[in-house]
Amino acid sequence: MKIHFIAIGGSAMHNLAIALLQKGYQITGSDDTIFEPSKSRLENKGLLPNEFGWFSKKITDDLDAIVLGMHAKADNPELLKAKELGLKIYSYPEFLYEQSKEKTRVVIGGSHGKTTITSMILHVLNYHEIDVDYMVGAQLEGFDTMVHLTSENEFIVLEGDEYLSSPIDLRPKFHLYKPNIALLSGIAWDHINVFPTFENYVEQFSIFTDSLTNGGIMVYNEEDVEVKKVVESSKNPIKKYPYSTPKYTIENGTTFIETLDGEIPLEFFGKHNLQNMAGAKWICQHMGVGEEEFYEAIATFKGASKRLEKIAESNSTVVFKDFAHSPSKVEATTKAVKNQYFDRNVLACLELHTYSSLNADFLKEYEGTLDSADVAVVFYSPHAVEIKKLEKVTEQQIKVAFNREDLIIYTNPEQFKSFLFKQNFENTALLLMSSGNYGGLDFDKFKELVV
Repeated sequence: MKIHFIAIGGSAMHNLAIALLQKGYQITGSDDTIFEPSKSRLENKGLLPNEFGWFSKKITDDLDAIVLGMHAKADNPELLKAKELGLKIYSYPEFLYEQSKEKTRVVIGGSHGKTTITSMILHVLNYHEIDVDYMVGAQLEGFDTMVHLTSENEFIVLEGDEYLSSPIDLRPKFHLYKPNIALLSGIAWDHINVFPTFENYVEQFSIFTDSLTNGGIMVYNEEDVEVKKVVESSKNPIKKYPYSTPKYTIENGTTFIETLDGEIPLEFFGKHNLQNMAGAKWICQHMGVGEEEFYEAIATFKGASKRLEKIAESNSTVVFKDFAHSPSKVEATTKAVKNQYFDRNVLACLELHTYSSLNADFLKEYEGTLDSADVAVVFYSPHAVEIKKLEKVTEQQIKVAFNREDLIIYTNPEQFKSFLFKQNFENTALLLMSSGNYGGLDFDKFKELVV
């Protein structure tokens, strides 16, 4: 098949393009800009466009399909040409469903924890040499790509995002997968530019629950009030398996999980990650992995990229990078670090970077989220607010929203970096939370500082 990708440079899109190339498809693509690591990875596979931009001449009637990325606009010249020629146009999730119609589809959904749970499942399966197709939202240790597609594998494991499918398909991605087995980790209002009310947001998870195939399996976090309500009120004829935080202890900075075979030390920590593990265990068991085999494998799991990722450590200092940006993730991650390193000074830095986090009306959702930190810092760029065409946000608004008098706020990246690198990191746990990079922070510098 000949497939053309409109907006091939996206994190998910370029991984799908590479996966299809490896499956034997002929792949072409376009984008107006492509950043690293997508650029190098596409170039290594011979898929990097010769020039950036949109070119309607690339769209010809010998193409079997178009895969349309979210980065493209509805008036994209290549998209308009594809419509004119009557070509089949897929969103990313639609195309994944087409590739997995004959497989057992396992979909991991929820406002938080999706990537970690999917990563845990894939780590366990890989440990036991069980080959499955997959799509996950982070680069995993031991895996070449974030997407893997074959003709022969029985299972496909999909991270189920609730964000929109494409510029011309405004359904949430996870509505399109029709799972046989699914998981819901938690529901905490996000993407307010798409789901303006909490009720509207929760409704998407009800639709997802009702999209499971008849007799399907739903694994869900019963400690999350909204998840419990959504799943247990569903009339869909499915089997429901609740999970909760397992028993654990923390000794000298290491978390031990209680199992039937005794205590097992883990490489990761935090109540939310232990919940994630409990959910992953249920999914793996439904895929044929026994409890004992699960624990043997999960003991070697170090975490997903940018999810409480340890980037530097010495005897008295540890530095973590985390993707946390929504209020629930920020609160859970900060608490986890303080609980794990209760005898250290926890310095938590949060970049307000997403549309939701920079929205003046949404800011109040962050109240108390940084309270577990000994020192709390918020960084945001007024320029980013302008680019997103949002109402101006003031430092006073942020201080009031977080409801923390000693909150430190920076809007200049150089001043923030200066503050950070002047700190005495002795007996400190530094937590850097962002879906951005604080205006160009070099994370590798911490490896030099923390020795």
